[in-house]
Amino acid sequence: MFNNPVTNSLWTEKYRPKVLSEYVGSEDLKDTMAKYIEANDIPHLLFHARAGTGKTTLGNVLTNSIDCDVLKLNASDENSIETIRNKIKTFVSTVGFKKWKVVFLDEADYLTINAQAVLRNLMEQFSKTSRFIMTCNYPEKILDPIRSRCTVFEVLPPNKRDVALRLVEILKTEGVEFVMNDVGVIVNNNYPDLRRVISSAQSQVQNGKLKLTKKQVLEVNYLGKILDVLKSKSTAKNMYTDIRQIIADSKVRMFEDLYRFLFDHIDEFAPDGTQAACIIEIAKAQRDGVHVVDSEINVIAMFVEIIGHIQNK
Repeated sequence: MFNNPVTNSLWTEKYRPKVLSEYVGSEDLKDTMAKYIEANDIPHLLFHARAGTGKTTLGNVLTNSIDCDVLKLNASDENSIETIRNKIKTFVSTVGFKKWKVVFLDEADYLTINAQAVLRNLMEQFSKTSRFIMTCNYPEKILDPIRSRCTVFEVLPPNKRDVALRLVEILKTEGVEFVMNDVGVIVNNNYPDLRRVISSAQSQVQNGKLKLTKKQVLEVNYLGKILDVLKSKSTAKNMYTDIRQIIADSKVRMFEDLYRFLFDHIDEFAPDGTQAACIIEIAKAQRDGVHVVDSEINVIAMFVEIIGHIQNK
């Protein structure tokens, strides 16, 4: 059951874990965090992962669970050297009434190079009284001297079963009627982004019932259908025609999930020796998708190249 007060109308906030027992994620990672909480002591921490996998939530759980004063900043909004000098340095250099001062920097990969250089010095200078928790999507954007001062964890997403169980628990708490097939559709369509799973489910609730739209069912099905075509031994012409029809029928026009899906399943459809070339085509389409007028044409062009690599092997 959920221990946090149920007051927010947004489920993603209403059911955001407040304590470690509510957190859905790697048991090994939770065991390590439990040891930190028990000792009331943490090292400098850097959590990295894809969006929606629980980095920020885990940082909040830690700051809620140890004896500390906390300064929380989102580096996507405050990423300058002035923020480091005026806010963070002032915070860590003043006297506190708790054991630790914790600076929680969300989306730290947005910090400028100069800001990171000053931050590195503060981490060292105030290490006896202060700790830094940072989250990021792209750890390679964090300077090596900062990474070397941190204990670094990749926050792996929970498995689909645990995500489904979490969603079922929320639906039951909300008194929403549902069928498990619909829960499976939502999880498959939005995994591994737990935040999107929950918000998507909430948007599909009508009059106390979880009711999926035809569009959402088509979206989740189209990814699997495309993978089946790519894995088939069909001719290049048939593969191209089938994929074009699947995309047209799905009505999907935002393809970020498709790019990631293809990358995650590359070994299933790309013969040995073609994976690298196929990944390059996916990356090109993802990059060009920001600028093209018609995203569907861009995606179909990608598939023409991928099918060519598959067929020529």
